[in-house]
Amino acid sequence: MTMPRRTLLSLAATGAIAAGTAGTAALIGPAQAQPAGVQAAPTQTFPLGVRQFNWNRDGRTLVTRIFYPAATGTPDGNPVSDAPIADGAFPVVEWSHGLGGNPESYGVCIRPLAAAGFIVPAPVFPTTTTGSEGNVGDVYNGNQSKDVTEVLTRTLALGESGSGDPFEGRMDTQLGVGAAGHSLGGMTTHGLLTAWPDPRITAAIPYACVDMGDPDGTVDAKVLFVHGDQDSICDYDLARQAHAELPAPKAFMTHTGQGHDEFIWNGPTYNQTVATSLDWMRWSLYGDTDARDRLASDASGGGIVWEADLD
Repeated sequence: MTMPRRTLLSLAATGAIAAGTAGTAALIGPAQAQPAGVQAAPTQTFPLGVRQFNWNRDGRTLVTRIFYPAATGTPDGNPVSDAPIADGAFPVVEWSHGLGGNPESYGVCIRPLAAAGFIVPAPVFPTTTTGSEGNVGDVYNGNQSKDVTEVLTRTLALGESGSGDPFEGRMDTQLGVGAAGHSLGGMTTHGLLTAWPDPRITAAIPYACVDMGDPDGTVDAKVLFVHGDQDSICDYDLARQAHAELPAPKAFMTHTGQGHDEFIWNGPTYNQTVATSLDWMRWSLYGDTDARDRLASDASGGGIVWEADLD
């Protein structure tokens, strides 16, 4: 049975992992189409660092762990707390966890991003994380949307000139910022583009989402949808509807015969999901056109259907 658009998902009894949505603010100006000096994305695999911040918004505690490329440590090793950041400046991609999840449970998605050269703030949403009451309504009423916008604002402030923070001058926002998330997190991400728009976002990947609203023209983002066509939690047709309503550049990666999360949890097409996601963000936030040209190859095999309008 197809869920009506914007109808509350009944997930509490499923044990499935899902996530939230986001709103508006500024700290960076409108992204440039292709500013001078944009470089190809790094090709190395970085060691990982992680820092934790205890932020809040209107009484909502926003514990946020920021994963990032580190200057020391072992590539493919565990994140090291407060490790020095690697040389260079790196784009920012926020990650939204799912219902009953947290940043660590989504490490299979977050770690590859940070290791590829992105700074990845990952909030712990107060009502949809492990041990919470599972208030899915916080996605539909915009609370998680506003949480993500707050987290982005606080994160970007760390990189501002004069902040005195180790991240000062180390965030590359020439082409905007990114957002991604799975299930309720995918809905969070789609909400950032529609119901609670954040115009700073120029790259987005909603994994296993449903349609959270109509775009209003304030967000200009490259959007990749990733979904299993047998998803019994977040209806595939509603993700197709969300995709159809957005302007290009956009793409849809269908994992045929798969459900809600196999493609991000070391399932048979996990490697394709990671490769496609990384190249989407490299293209969108580094301006790396070689990464764009690899997308069709990244998203091939294993019954994957790739549809793209990249103009």
